[in-house]
Amino acid sequence: MIIVHSYPIAVALCVLTMMCWGSHANTLKMEPSSYAFPLYYWDQAIGYLLLPLIVGLTFGSFGAGGRSLLADLGQGSGSSFEWAILGGFVFNLANILFVSAIDVAGMAVAFPIGIGIALVEGVVINYVAEPKGHPAQIFGGVALITLAIIFDALAYRNQQSEGSEPGELRKGVSLASAGGILMGLFYYLVQRSVSPDFTHLDPGKFGPYAAVLVFSAGCFVSNLIFNSYLMFHPFKGAKVKYSDYFSKGTLKFHLIGILGGLINCTGTTSNFIASKTASPAIAYGLGQGGTMVAAIWGVFVWKEFKGSSKRTKAMIAAMFVFFLAGLAMLVTAML
Repeated sequence: MIIVHSYPIAVALCVLTMMCWGSHANTLKMEPSSYAFPLYYWDQAIGYLLLPLIVGLTFGSFGAGGRSLLADLGQGSGSSFEWAILGGFVFNLANILFVSAIDVAGMAVAFPIGIGIALVEGVVINYVAEPKGHPAQIFGGVALITLAIIFDALAYRNQQSEGSEPGELRKGVSLASAGGILMGLFYYLVQRSVSPDFTHLDPGKFGPYAAVLVFSAGCFVSNLIFNSYLMFHPFKGAKVKYSDYFSKGTLKFHLIGILGGLINCTGTTSNFIASKTASPAIAYGLGQGGTMVAAIWGVFVWKEFKGSSKRTKAMIAAMFVFFLAGLAMLVTAML
């Protein structure tokens, strides 16, 4: 398999993670309102499973280092499969809860609570598990990115013409909190299945390509439980049936959702490939900067802040300043 040894390349892969995690939701914006979120999520799950299979059979099977994808899967221990699949279950539930929080109460509630919890919890857990890098710079960078997320949320709240109803707000806070806690945990769970050294892989442990494929399989299988439940018990909106996937979904709609899954899992795969060179804590922290990438799409492409007040524009400017400063601290934490 192809292994990354260069720290600058590892950082570039983490930046790719950030771009992908912050961009895949654009595909949801491209879907019509008649194509409900649970239907779109089936398509994204398909794309999320296809990407690591394609990458694993190419990049994960070529090169002189490590093991090929099939050989790596064949030697994996039962506990490695269990950890990676569990990580997939946890991630998928977290993602569904978080997106549902956005749908119920808006970005102003979901992002500072959900991503804020996930970012801090994830970096702390992964740093304790594998303490690599300068802690002051790692946690200082996390603090600055958290401030950026808060300014992003405040800007969105100012832009909203009407606030959420009290009941919806409470539901949104609960969903975002639960999603954030789970999102901060999944990365550590999958790392339990990964060898600490990709050049000399431990017996029974996975390289990054096999780990992401098993993790993605866990996401897909868990979708049969979590997304099926969401179809018939939505947090917001009307119920949908399995037949709606075919009657309301055209080939174009399905391809858009699959593209979203491909983009999302490109970020996840890149992150795990870079995780041992950049350290899991730094790789995860940089990846969660995808929130700011999503904000960039909203500001410059979707024009979500067109005609906003000077105060809101000042918050957007502060968001970018804190984000870039936090990003710089994380990048230099291994130097």
